Amino acid sequence: MSALIRLDPNAAQEHLTQLPGATTIGLAVGCFDLLHVGHIRMLVAAREFVDCIVVALNTDASVRGLKGPNRPLVMLNDRAELLSALHCVDLITSFDEPTAESLIDLLQPAALIKGTDRTLETVPEASQMKAIGGQVLFLGGPKTHSSTELASRAETGKATS
Repeated sequence: MSALIRLDPNAAQEHLTQLPGATTIGLAVGCFDLLHVGHIRMLVAAREFVDCIVVALNTDASVRGLKGPNRPLVMLNDRAELLSALHCVDLITSFDEPTAESLIDLLQPAALIKGTDRTLETVPEASQMKAIGGQVLFLGGPKTHSSTELASRAETGKATS
């Protein structure tokens, strides 16, 4: 079954209230530009900790602000469709702000899911998660994959390993 795509956060929150068994919500936040194995490992691992995984994608404008004028390489609706095909993902939404604080307020997740390249100090929403009684999970194994690195390799013609 594919994940439901509700790019409007309010529609996503409404849908979550109707999901049976979605008592422990995990929120994975990021660009997910050039989906790679590190993303997949992180999302699959998150399923061990939560009943429902919501992926919140940075909008195209937000990705440009974070990664530069040549990004994203894959537009928001396409990124959402790719992620919705993963069995471990239940719902897709998006956000345009620099951080996901408004989404955390709205969805009240039990866990914020981040890759292992991050730390509590580099996750701006970490204190907010603590304040609502949630946790930040760093999942997916050692950081050996990067969308930025893949984009650079594609530009230079170097193969990936």
